[in-house]
Amino acid sequence: IKISTNHLIINKKLAMTNKTYDLKKDERYLQLLSQSFPTIADASTEIINLQAILNLPKGTEHFLADIHGEHEAFQHVLKNASGNIKRKVNELFGDTLRESEKRDLCTLIYYPEQKIEFVKKVEADIEDWYHIVIHRLVKICRDVSSKYTRSKVRKSLPVEFSYIIQELLHESSADKDKTDYVSTIISTIISTGRADDFITTICNVIQRLAIDSLHILGDIYDRGPGAHVVMDILKNYHTWDITWGNHDILWAGACAGNDACICNVIRIALRYDNMDTIEDGYGINLMQLATFAMDVYGDDPCVEFMPKVKQPDTVDEKNILLIAHMHKAISVIQFKIEAQLIKKYPHWKMNHRLLYEMIDYKKGTIKLEGKEYKLTSCNFPTIDPKNPEMLTQEEQALMERLHHSFTVSEKLREHILLQLRHGCMYKVVNNNLLYHASIPLNEDGTLRKVEIEPKKFAKGKDLLHKLGTLIRCAFQTQTDAENNKEREYAIDYFLYLWCGPDSPLFDKAAMTTFERYFIKEKETHHEEKGFYFKFREREDIADLIMEEFGVNSATGHIINGHVPVHVNKGEKPIKANGKLMVIDGGFSEAYHKETGIAGYTLIYHSRGFELVQHEPFASEEDAIKRGIDIVGTTQIVELNQRRLKVADMDKGTELKLQIEALEELLYAYRHGFLSESERKNPPKM
Repeated sequence: IKISTNHLIINKKLAMTNKTYDLKKDERYLQLLSQSFPTIADASTEIINLQAILNLPKGTEHFLADIHGEHEAFQHVLKNASGNIKRKVNELFGDTLRESEKRDLCTLIYYPEQKIEFVKKVEADIEDWYHIVIHRLVKICRDVSSKYTRSKVRKSLPVEFSYIIQELLHESSADKDKTDYVSTIISTIISTGRADDFITTICNVIQRLAIDSLHILGDIYDRGPGAHVVMDILKNYHTWDITWGNHDILWAGACAGNDACICNVIRIALRYDNMDTIEDGYGINLMQLATFAMDVYGDDPCVEFMPKVKQPDTVDEKNILLIAHMHKAISVIQFKIEAQLIKKYPHWKMNHRLLYEMIDYKKGTIKLEGKEYKLTSCNFPTIDPKNPEMLTQEEQALMERLHHSFTVSEKLREHILLQLRHGCMYKVVNNNLLYHASIPLNEDGTLRKVEIEPKKFAKGKDLLHKLGTLIRCAFQTQTDAENNKEREYAIDYFLYLWCGPDSPLFDKAAMTTFERYFIKEKETHHEEKGFYFKFREREDIADLIMEEFGVNSATGHIINGHVPVHVNKGEKPIKANGKLMVIDGGFSEAYHKETGIAGYTLIYHSRGFELVQHEPFASEEDAIKRGIDIVGTTQIVELNQRRLKVADMDKGTELKLQIEALEELLYAYRHGFLSESERKNPPKM
């Protein structure tokens, strides 16, 4: 039982000097604790247990960012633990196995069922293979489980093979008295036809124990086809958290009923020809949008809106044109709804994005910052130049239908609420500060005050905390008018979080989506980044930000994603003299040519930090048949002078507080402040 130590501390000095013991203040908390530990023996045993845990090596943490719907690459990185399993195999077997054998062993751990079927087709003596492979897997499992208590390992084992795996893990074949015992267990597994199931089970256990906790630094959604698959995987993952990214917030806004967010979500899906998450994942039908688009833009070539198709030769031209028509239709509506919200909230200071008002519809030009540009096309049949942000009746009816589809999708809501339960705008864990994109800064490097509501400002930690509260407000059922108004604003504010200049999830002067579609001059496409991105190379700025969030800047780190690292242009992921790490995963195929790699992930184990640079993921089939991995090179970011223990981590601080509370309980028992009682149902050890 975790109880605040502020409420549990008993003043020993006062008691020992026979002064008054404040029983009324502390008794109720100690009595609650005594329900779990009713005797001196129980409390003492738990103290021994917790003290032992403090001296175990710290669990391995896995950091990923910017998955962008690439579920296959994501799943593979989870399976191989960003190379952590391969590292374990190399450490355990070294030169005793050939590289091809170690590669096959790793592939078996990642994809046991598929690899077993493949081996059966090519292996002449399958029983011999079973014997060899089970011995090796038990050795690996013993190693990855060594940093956990037996209790934790036991809880991670499936019931079917729990007893057998425990016996194999804790009995060594090197022990002469146990050699026959261990060999008999393995032989019997094979002779009873359970080898395939056992191998699959122990491989999954290795995957589970290789990573103690997973930290996702935002952007599960958009671009790739399987964001919903990623969320389903996470739903069953043992320990994970997320710091929300701008694309996650966009989908949260769509789920909450922000029509501008709904339009953006659909537009991005159409742009990358990836409707799988919308249609297959969340059951949202876009047929009405297709019908509307053909009716309104059927004669428009929509050149600017041709989707980025991965394999153009495999897609029907008519289908591509339909997607382009839908793409334009939803984009035109999006810019209208965004303009409505920008006008509704003047304190957002986004009037420079009222682009429809800057168009000369007769000349087909637009004036930006005093300069006139020719539009690539000026076919806007649904726009009234006198009231350009007004939706037509048909557009309004379409948006009502789409609004309903997004807000009633049970699976979408389930996934967004799952992100809310596991997520926040920032997280401090083990002296590392995690957030997705930025902390808004002023030109002089100081923390920038952001106007969240009219004349209500916040900066730094307070800003991210208040934004997190506002996001959650959008999903709370309100009963009175004042709270309903707050919820309405929270829903609208998702648009500002997506593209507002001072949003910590965006932090750019403008999102130039319109310009990229309709203006050839690339000078108009530029999105000026906030001062954070200009200062993040500076160690003093990293120190300032860490100290704002209560992180010890002497030993702490900032870890975030959001902006891909352009390795092919010489950019480095390690900044601010090693204090800031950018690990945009680069999972999205759309970024591979731009960055030259498939991004980074980060591993933090008991020996230090390892940054893993990935190669693009080809396919699961290649990984199984040819042992092709997507781990490229590993860069040692920081090595510790000694191996870190649980005692050095946040978990250690928590356990020390629990030990202190239990010691106070012991004191209370031994000095008669509380009486021991018999436990009716003793705890299972």
